[in-house]
Amino acid sequence: MTTDWQFDVPIAGSKHLPPDARYMEALSSQGYGFDVAIADLVDNSIDAGAKDVVIHFLRDGDQLVSLLVVDDGKGMSDEDLDIAMTVGGRRNYGAGALGMFGTGLKSASLSHASAVTLVSTTKRTRAAGRRWLMERAVSGFQCDIVAPQYAQNLIDRYADRPIMWQGTVVRWDGVKDFPKHGGGGQTDRYLQRTINKLGLHLGLYLHRFLAKDDFNITIAVEDVSTGTVYLDFGVEALDPFDYPVSGNPEYPRLFTATVPHVGDVKLDAHIWTPKSNVDEYKAVGSVIDRQGFYFYRNDRLVQAGGWNNFRQPEQHLSLARVAVDLPRHFGDVFRLTVKKSGVETSPEFTTALEKAADAEGNTFLQYFNDADTVYRDSRKRSSTTRKAVAPPGKGIAPAVRETLMEELPTMSHMDPISIRWQKLDNELFFQIDREDSTIILNQHYRSAILGGRRGGLNDAPLLKSLMYILLHQVFEKEYSGSREKDNLQLWQAILVSAARAEMNGVVDDG
Repeated sequence: MTTDWQFDVPIAGSKHLPPDARYMEALSSQGYGFDVAIADLVDNSIDAGAKDVVIHFLRDGDQLVSLLVVDDGKGMSDEDLDIAMTVGGRRNYGAGALGMFGTGLKSASLSHASAVTLVSTTKRTRAAGRRWLMERAVSGFQCDIVAPQYAQNLIDRYADRPIMWQGTVVRWDGVKDFPKHGGGGQTDRYLQRTINKLGLHLGLYLHRFLAKDDFNITIAVEDVSTGTVYLDFGVEALDPFDYPVSGNPEYPRLFTATVPHVGDVKLDAHIWTPKSNVDEYKAVGSVIDRQGFYFYRNDRLVQAGGWNNFRQPEQHLSLARVAVDLPRHFGDVFRLTVKKSGVETSPEFTTALEKAADAEGNTFLQYFNDADTVYRDSRKRSSTTRKAVAPPGKGIAPAVRETLMEELPTMSHMDPISIRWQKLDNELFFQIDREDSTIILNQHYRSAILGGRRGGLNDAPLLKSLMYILLHQVFEKEYSGSREKDNLQLWQAILVSAARAEMNGVVDDG
């Protein structure tokens, strides 16, 4: 093996290799979640100085047809529209801007829609627009110019709500996430589920903006045929540090981590109130997800939880949250994902955390012990000692599993109890499989219990929770006595009767 290693690669010239038009397909396949994509569009509205943003779901009867994000920002001229719709279009981002890479509008939109239309007007220019149609984009980067009269009509549609003298409309058509057939209440259920989740996401990641008196986000649903507005509500700020009382009176504390080539990074460490049920605590995610660092860039939350390889998450640290405002210039120490949904940190940051301390000399490492102590003490102060149970497993919704494991000590030596649907004799509602540690529910009654909703691994969370509570003790004993067997027969008879009543109810309603 030769040792003639060259540290620089010699070159013999260069050539221009423009991207293939199929790059648009790659751009639209970056794994943008629906909520993350909408948040990216709202970021653009904030950068444009918008005070009011409306997220508008449009339906035609049972069918959802379009989704629009409308703002009263400064708007764009023809030239600005071309830059905005160019992949990686270069514009000068201000020091406090939320945008970074010039791809958010296109990648976020085309990840979820077959067409994205951008229409805008300024105080000095008439309404104009551009449209990316996916099938034309992949055949040669052909971007459509929107007819001027339609552009003006779309702006006029939102006159005074929220557009006054200037503003922008982003329109999605062919939204992949929309129900293909909206009958049977599918559209209403989709909207209820999606809008609730979207409101929580925007409320969390943009909570510092929403806390201001001069910024609002509204989510609305309108029927384009009748003009009926089904829903119109403002998104509320969801501050992950808004607890009524600190879990430890000595917190929050401000620690300082000195990072090479970056400088001092402030760590605003908090300990939440134990057993809190407020949305600011529970809605952020699971016990594992919601602990850790909350990174902000220009007041926009870009990561909600996680320890970034500094330590492993664990249940005893569920009350620990640390707010970190990223410095203006952070080099390679902090790297944001294109979707602004996470932060990668370098080993320099981890090393700095080990030496971080507050003004009194308390170390950041001691903070973890304090958070752990608050959690453990809260468990000890419980008025009763609850008996350990077999842990919940697959088939039980993650949020329910989390609550069960928070509220009940679990037997580490026992396999988790799973719940699944399977075809059984119609005289049975459930069956117990001790060997596989599984509660089997009768598939025959599934559709009636779900009320027409689509089934899945974690469906029927209320029923499955009750079944777990009812039956977990059966798995914790080696055998069932006569009284327990009698109880099982009793529950079987009652549940079969109730399930048949559910089926009759579905037929009667139809």
